[in-house]
Amino acid sequence: MSAIPTIAEAARAIAARSLSPVELMRACIGRIERSEPTLHAFVALDLERAIAAARAAEARILRDGARGPLDGIPVAHKDIVDVAGLPTTACSRILAGTIAARDAAVVRRWAEAGAISLGKLTTHEFAWGGPSFDLPTPPARNPWNPEHFTAGSSSGTGAAVASGMILGGTGSDTGGSIRGPAALCGLAGIKPTYGLVPRTGVIPLAWSMDHVGPLAWTAEDCALLLQAAAGHDPEDPGSAARPAPDLVSGLGDGVKGLRVGVVRHFHEADVQVSPATRQGIDAAARIFADLGAELRDVTLPPLGEFWAPGMTLLLGEAFAVHGPWLRAQRAAYGEILRERLLLGALITGEHIIAAQRLRRRLAGEVAAAMREVDLLLTAAAMGEAPRIDAVDPWIGFRTPSLTLPFNLTGQPAMTVCAGLGEGGLPVAIQLAGRPWEDATVLRAAHAYEQARGPLRRPGA
Repeated sequence: MSAIPTIAEAARAIAARSLSPVELMRACIGRIERSEPTLHAFVALDLERAIAAARAAEARILRDGARGPLDGIPVAHKDIVDVAGLPTTACSRILAGTIAARDAAVVRRWAEAGAISLGKLTTHEFAWGGPSFDLPTPPARNPWNPEHFTAGSSSGTGAAVASGMILGGTGSDTGGSIRGPAALCGLAGIKPTYGLVPRTGVIPLAWSMDHVGPLAWTAEDCALLLQAAAGHDPEDPGSAARPAPDLVSGLGDGVKGLRVGVVRHFHEADVQVSPATRQGIDAAARIFADLGAELRDVTLPPLGEFWAPGMTLLLGEAFAVHGPWLRAQRAAYGEILRERLLLGALITGEHIIAAQRLRRRLAGEVAAAMREVDLLLTAAAMGEAPRIDAVDPWIGFRTPSLTLPFNLTGQPAMTVCAGLGEGGLPVAIQLAGRPWEDATVLRAAHAYEQARGPLRRPGA
């Protein structure tokens, strides 16, 4: 197999018995053997068990038919997500030697749907702070150019999916850690509505802003993965006690009649994005208009107003998680994460209350704006991936984030590739919807991708 299919393509071929899960698994393992020494996407591989599972899936599908679109599909999981019998180290010395006793909820649900795990994927240390070169494992590299950054913290997932080592994978998103790697690696990635996907078995960073979601090559693939992961889990206090929505059946319904609000000031005034990114947003707006959507400009609070409470809560909640470890073994952390976490010691209860009050006001203002539109369109990243050795680890403390606002509000937000910039690396758009309208976000992203046309994979 020369080309790695999308999940949807593979599912159709497996169901038609024109593609063997074993053949697909061996193709992904071949990609791993060729690319992993350069890209460092994995921290733990489980190839023997994956091949055995592919053989079992093939026999089951021949006998009974496929369980669904994820049956026999190769995936992998970020190294803050528990996979029973494999290490969960968060790429940190703090958790060296830790073996998961059971699967995280999302891992269990994907496995029940037939997906097959190839192992654990590189992350920034404890999902915050990188790229770091003083950790037990090296940082992941961008498949479009290994001298460049993947963004983070779901860095290994971005690298593994973009290079075709896996067809989809888990990410977590506290301030943009799904959408950032999707943007810089040319993928689709969705941060679902807060509470849609349980975080049971996932190491926390900031409880009130942590989300779990998928990265894949297309919005359609993300919909298939998210559908299998969604639904209430009483073990996660943040999991919503409501039925999982149908994210797939309306995927091809298009955007005719939808109202798309372009938040121009986010990427034109609040921060300055690259010309290629701005062109990609303008082109996306034209595509949506041509497909029958109604375009209008929308004004939200400035990015800086979201940044202040978002960083306050992230610092305070992360310090609450890591305070005991910091007091006992501070030197075991990598330098970048250690210095970030120590700032959290300065956050007081007064700061947290003020941040939560501002958060509530901002969420209300966004909700009011979205009474007039169904979707928001803006940038997902400033531009193309920088060189990995030139990344400023403190830029997020100086420049407001394009993705963090939707972690504060908890509404679904998605990155989709908008093509390549002047340096030959991906640029992206971001779509956000109302809470619990993840299906609308996915439908719009799918319509955009269909109109934009297919993109070549890196190295193709």
